[in-house]
Amino acid sequence: MRVMVCVKQIPDPASPYELDPDTHFLRRPTDQVLDDTDRYGVEMGLMIAEQTEGSVALVSMGPAGNLQGIRQALAMGADRAIVIDDPTLRGADSLATARILSAAIGREGFDVVIAGTESTDGYSGVVPQQIAEFLDAPALTFAKKVDLDGERIRIERQTEYGYDLVETTGPVVITVTAGVVEPRYPTFKGIMAAKSKPIDQITAADLGITATSGQEIVAVRPAPERAAGEIIEDEGQAHIRIIQLLEQAKVI
Repeated sequence: MRVMVCVKQIPDPASPYELDPDTHFLRRPTDQVLDDTDRYGVEMGLMIAEQTEGSVALVSMGPAGNLQGIRQALAMGADRAIVIDDPTLRGADSLATARILSAAIGREGFDVVIAGTESTDGYSGVVPQQIAEFLDAPALTFAKKVDLDGERIRIERQTEYGYDLVETTGPVVITVTAGVVEPRYPTFKGIMAAKSKPIDQITAADLGITATSGQEIVAVRPAPERAAGEIIEDEGQAHIRIIQLLEQAKVI
């Protein structure tokens, strides 16, 4: 199977960051790391490829930097990567991101697309579903387990009360939860091999897409400090004030 895994490079969460004072966008450093949630998608992709004698390609959109995060995923065992690095895409919303990623995936051809449920620096949680719509493929979401049965793919879809069994044939888009598999650690051999694996850096124009202006952040303000609570002295009538407060909060 031809497996495409959506991955994202993000600033190291352990490092300080700052916003551009003019645009209010995050200043992304040259050194970026692989989003931790994407390691599960990469591992799942590798397992599917190993079972089907297939291949794994990574697809990512954003500033390439020194490609540290991409090479982390390649060191796990992925074969190659496509990175869409285009300054005209700065501020792209989830729909624009999905359109670009799906165009890159469609150009390559695929049997399975795998993604995490959401990125840890965006948390929109809708890009994989939008990709599925652009690719006209079913979306199997929130998979806590993935099984292959010939040409059929079956998942256990995590729900609030347990899980649903969902299955389909490819091509398909799957989103995986943390814990669906245990990601492997890159070996020294894998780290060295990642340095020579092909990384195709392209722009929106290469995909035949004219990028439009993205989101605009008009202002950034500090979150208001939490106000001090009200101290109620009980002289036999405190319960009345408590009831009033609960009514104001529409709790009762």
